[in-house]
Amino acid sequence: MDSTKEAIRTYILNEYLPGESPSNLKDDTPLRTSGILDSMATLNLVSYLEQTFGIQIDAHETGVENFDRIEDIVALVASKKGA
Repeated sequence: MDSTKEAIRTYILNEYLPGESPSNLKDDTPLRTSGILDSMATLNLVSYLEQTFGIQIDAHETGVENFDRIEDIVALVASKKGA
C-alpha cells in the first residue's frame, strides 16, 4: 500500500503542485475541497489510476468522498484491486 500511496502522492505533486515540498502534501491534505483538484484534474487522476493500477473507476466513484484526500484515493484503489 505504501508504494500505491507514494505513486499517487508523486503524481499529484508533479501534475498539480509543481515545486511544492513533498512534506506539505500529507495523507489528509484536502485536495478537492481546497481546490487543488478540480473536476478536470480529478478525471486526469482517474485515468492515471486506471492505467497505473489496472483498475476501473466508475463515474459515480469520482466524488469528494473518494478523492478529497490521498488516504481516500489509496483506499479506493485498494478496494478496486481487491475486487
